Amino acid sequence: MSSYIFSSESVGEGHPDKVCDTISDAILDACLKIDSSSRVACETFVKSNIVVVGGEITIPKIGQKSIGEVVNIDSVIREAIRGIGYTNEDDVFHADKVFINNYLTTQSPDIAQGVDAKSADGKKTDEQGAGDQGIMFGYACDETPELMPAPVMYAHRLGRELTKIRKEGKVSWLRPDAKTQVSVEYVDGKPTRIVNVVISTQHAAGTKHAEIEKFCVEKVVKKVLPKSMITPDTEFLINPTGNFVIGGPQGDSGLTGRKIIVDTYGGMGRHGGGAFSGKDPSKVDRSAAYMGRWVAKNIVAAGLARKCEIQFAYAIGHPLPVSVHIDTFGTGTVSDEKILSAVLKVFSFKPADIVKQLKLLRPIYSASTNYGHFGKEDAGLPWEETNKVAALKKAAK
Repeated sequence: MSSYIFSSESVGEGHPDKVCDTISDAILDACLKIDSSSRVACETFVKSNIVVVGGEITIPKIGQKSIGEVVNIDSVIREAIRGIGYTNEDDVFHADKVFINNYLTTQSPDIAQGVDAKSADGKKTDEQGAGDQGIMFGYACDETPELMPAPVMYAHRLGRELTKIRKEGKVSWLRPDAKTQVSVEYVDGKPTRIVNVVISTQHAAGTKHAEIEKFCVEKVVKKVLPKSMITPDTEFLINPTGNFVIGGPQGDSGLTGRKIIVDTYGGMGRHGGGAFSGKDPSKVDRSAAYMGRWVAKNIVAAGLARKCEIQFAYAIGHPLPVSVHIDTFGTGTVSDEKILSAVLKVFSFKPADIVKQLKLLRPIYSASTNYGHFGKEDAGLPWEETNKVAALKKAAK
């Protein structure tokens, strides 16, 4: 038997980087509510009591009006922070008190002409092209009901439960910033036991470490992780520094797009490098990664493989991927070549078709921001649907 240990982490909504992702996606959704054809690339930086937003936004429907005339950016930011939970009197980073610096401008016309479904000098087609070059990956496996790798899904479960308890007001000392991590032992490629669990949760001053430790183990870990995976040897490391009162942007700076492994597969599947939050679906960094997840998940759900990774790549302004590759790591019930052929029959990878197939021109992105963009079957995210199983089975015969 071959065995190894694999670890993945997750972060809470109050983590500085996730605060930025949340703000960026809130601004994106606000623009899409006004005009589904909005082009948005919004980056956020936070530190102490300061929020800085910058990037490019174009909302065709508003004509010559400025973005600020139709979208109250300050209000969107403050409501996003309020939703996270930075509203305590002792919060340096507080929804009502942060200073906001807005550096949002319109999208470059050079980028726009590559993406628009129009002809242009030097552009080879009049179809919608990719908003940038890049490589994207999608991944799925049969380790969990969500068809996701076990370590990252377990880490997300811990984070979601901490947030649920905090927002319900059941534990007064819980604060928004948190990180979780789970290490799983694999034997012959299958997850068999949880080796250790790490939880670091921000808390109010004066809370005893013993109380935090008991709560996290008894009310969080043992509630949401599979009992069959926890053994007498499982190690619990709860707030291992001993104190975590100063957290969030007060304790550390944050940036949009700095948690791309948390957002995807916890390191189990490869990553093309592009971040998601704050980008409208004309940006293939986001939409094509969602497409990859949809394809890979349907392949596994169809029983064509126990594990599947798909990679495809784009050139800016070009409507077709320059490559598509499937790898089932030897778990396929038919050949990878046959699966790829079936995929190309069932799915279209043109950027415009990705947007159409997944209905991405909607303000759905705030639901994707926290606890992974994949594996949240109750969030109504279209790339988690397994609605192409029958078509893939038929095409792969």
